[in-house]
Amino acid sequence: MIRLVLGHPDYYPKFGFDKASKWGIKAPFEVADEVFMALELRENSLDHVSGVVEYPSVFFD
Repeated sequence: MIRLVLGHPDYYPKFGFDKASKWGIKAPFEVADEVFMALELRENSLDHVSGVVEYPSVFFD
């Protein structure tokens, strides 16, 4: 289980978020690497995870 956030790079790391790219996770749009972050809710839940996040189409309308 994970959480993803697009947010301020000085704020979210306080809560354990790290760059999603650390795990090979990418946004489906162009965004600075340091603001697209992930948080493991269970230890090692991001092992062997990578790819592009898929958002519902309403986000692009």
